[in-house]
Amino acid sequence: MHVPGSSVVTIEGDARVRDGVRLSYTLWRGAPKTPRWVLIHSLALDRSLWLPVAERLARGGSVLTYDCRGHGRSTAAPGPYAVEQFARDLADLLDAVGWESAVVAGASMGGCVALCFADSFRPRAEALGLIDTTAWYGAAAPAQWEERARRALDHGLSALVDFQTTRWFGDTFRAEHPEVLSHCIERFLANDLGCYAASCRMLGALDLREVASRVSCPTAVVVGEEDYATPPAMAEHLHTAIPASSLDIIRGGRHLTPLEFPERVADILSQLAAREGRR
Repeated sequence: MHVPGSSVVTIEGDARVRDGVRLSYTLWRGAPKTPRWVLIHSLALDRSLWLPVAERLARGGSVLTYDCRGHGRSTAAPGPYAVEQFARDLADLLDAVGWESAVVAGASMGGCVALCFADSFRPRAEALGLIDTTAWYGAAAPAQWEERARRALDHGLSALVDFQTTRWFGDTFRAEHPEVLSHCIERFLANDLGCYAASCRMLGALDLREVASRVSCPTAVVVGEEDYATPPAMAEHLHTAIPASSLDIIRGGRHLTPLEFPERVADILSQLAAREGRR
């Protein structure tokens, strides 16, 4: 499929990673020797989170989005999960599409995966985009994430919809873009309960603070001003830990800034690729 107004072609595909899990992906293939971005989605959503950003970035390069294991159209593999496992999945996916390296960006859970990938597969992360994310959810995180997992398992994901929607988007965005809200709710409710619980527990156990201190590639840290899932204080910790980082706090943004402010996020990631190219 051609992207209107450009020479970009999109390809839908599946790739099998080392343990047999199938990852479903979309590749926007731009001109050779242009930037490459891989974009990783947040918990309990899928690669469509990045669609408005990917369409903008694809005008100037190639973009890869995919559904993490246990999400979207990828294999609903049983847990337990670990962020290192998700990072290995990405390495295998890059091998499958023939990319040696890329600018790697992730939102929320996807940012955790991106951060781990940049440490475990250092030469392959040309630059790093950490969007609405954190290296550590705090000392109380294991219990808090376990509570969320148990609530889903005991009462279904519908019991969490109100909690999620107010975290995802501000009041004005929800009122003005009901189609975006409806799509996210639909994707959220489609999740496998066991995979959702495994992903929650993975985030509860997460501690990448030392990893963040080892990041040396150009890094853009981005957060919504009103994000209370991974608030600006967490973004500031990342910015402080990563020497080669910038920090953008998006006024009026909440937790899913790639959907609330796609033009702003795409511009930051474009500038990030340019920073990497100047090294």
